Amino acid sequence: MFVEIGEASLVSAHAKLPEDQPIFMLNLLRYRDEALYRANRELPSCSGREAYYTRYVPAFRKLALNQGVVPNWLGSVGAVLVGAEGEGWHDAAIVRYPDFPTFQRIVLSADYRRDAEPHRLAALADWRLIATTEVQVPA
Repeated sequence: MFVEIGEASLVSAHAKLPEDQPIFMLNLLRYRDEALYRANRELPSCSGREAYYTRYVPAFRKLALNQGVVPNWLGSVGAVLVGAEGEGWHDAAIVRYPDFPTFQRIVLSADYRRDAEPHRLAALADWRLIATTEVQVPA
């Protein structure tokens, strides 16, 4: 299970990524059948997908809206043509951040940890988060 955003991975990514250009985060998402909250929450039970879209996404949007974060694309995964054996995904998303420090500031904030992260952790059975930069393809 890879749903945590570790401090070491943030430090490593920060050292590798430019600070002054947009970052496109590729999210590969696999949901739990039923959302699994670690803390005792007074929330009605729901599927992982429902927890992600009705709880995590609105909480994340609220934090990211005024920081230039833009969802670029979201789609359901129809088939994995090349991938690790047994690795499957429900959805894929690409989110544009103005720069990597903006991403770091959001995910390290107390508001994110309190309001959004618990829903992401409850919703996802597995996850990949890949930071990319745009490549200009020669004509």
